[in-house]
Amino acid sequence: MYSKHFGLREAPFGITPDTSYFFTSPHSQEALNTLLVAAKSGEGFIKITGEVGTGKTLLCRKFIATVGPDFVTAYIPNPYLEPRTLMLALADELELPLEKDVDQHQLLKSITHRLMDLAREGKQVLLLLDEAQAIPVESLEALRLLTNLETEKRKLLQIVLFGQPELNQHLQANSIRQLAQRITFHYHLGPLSRDDIEYYIAHRLRVAGYTGGRLFSRAAISRLYKASGGIPRLVNIMANKALMLCFGEGKQQVSGRHVRLAARDTVAAGRKARWPWLAAGVSLLIAAGGLTWALTK
Repeated sequence: MYSKHFGLREAPFGITPDTSYFFTSPHSQEALNTLLVAAKSGEGFIKITGEVGTGKTLLCRKFIATVGPDFVTAYIPNPYLEPRTLMLALADELELPLEKDVDQHQLLKSITHRLMDLAREGKQVLLLLDEAQAIPVESLEALRLLTNLETEKRKLLQIVLFGQPELNQHLQANSIRQLAQRITFHYHLGPLSRDDIEYYIAHRLRVAGYTGGRLFSRAAISRLYKASGGIPRLVNIMANKALMLCFGEGKQQVSGRHVRLAARDTVAAGRKARWPWLAAGVSLLIAAGGLTWALTK
């Protein structure tokens, strides 16, 4: 790829949630602090919301890596599960050996005993649910009932919900109003500002091993902000394409034009009829530098 050309150890703008690239913007740091304070309180539900691509999954993984040895974390990335299957997923995360055809009563009893054993060991259990806007209402109610389990001093299970803003509407259902009342901490992840993006780009380049001067011009940063709306995932996608274009031309600094072309190509991927010539043109340019689009995947 372009890594050697720019003096990088690796591609800096992947979209997988790699915690080594966690960027402490005001929003992400406040969200992480909220999670840490809430976890230590041991009470109620915690809710983190944000638009698609704002870094909720990365925040979740950073939180798991930060909480320390006194916590046991159970992570369920796709909670679109009916209540029994969700309980089985929790049991699996808690490393509970279960009979193949365990009935509901025995399942809940086994989970309860496991939570009590962990509490006696001084462990606090956190259940983290990503994409929580997809959880069926009946499964949310089952989770609420699980949080009724407690010792004289604290809850046996604390639940953290990470979801898109639709989660807020989901929680307005009358049938789960008791759960909504138990959300004691909440934070909404907003987009990056223009200045945030400047530091965000520099941070990811530094983590990837870049030691040179300004790689993205000020015009490139401004265009990234305008085209992405401050959404980190879109910033990554367009920055990656802009670097490929810059490399394809044999240049050493990403310009506003590179970002403009990358942004148009990103939009064109969802609107093929609008710019049918653009993806082909960009591909030819990159191929001229010895690359193909396959290398971005």
